[in-house]
Amino acid sequence: MEYNKYRDSFNKDRESKFMQKVRAGKRTYFLDVKATQKNDLYLTITERNKNFDGHGSPIVKKHKIFLYKEDFDKFTEALQECINYVKENVNEDEKARFEQQESEEASDNSSDSNFQWE
Repeated sequence: MEYNKYRDSFNKDRESKFMQKVRAGKRTYFLDVKATQKNDLYLTITERNKNFDGHGSPIVKKHKIFLYKEDFDKFTEALQECINYVKENVNEDEKARFEQQESEEASDNSSDSNFQWE
């Protein structure tokens, strides 16, 4: 196999500087802070969804978005508005479940989320 310096350099430059993982049932979300060759930081958000086909073989689907630092404020504001809309428009059973989950997370001190019920 031929050694490819460019590929190794490219992959090394794209290593995560910081990473958070969120497990959510069959889905896992990865939030990775990476740097460009000019050392500009950006965020990749990857959703990994694991299912099984009709033969029992695992199927892993990944979806990725790139979020650049100049867009963080606009993205965060829009995300918060969408979260608020969903939380305001869920039925009472779902709202009770969300509130229970938030209560459990708060007691564990494992959530530093800025996203709150309003």
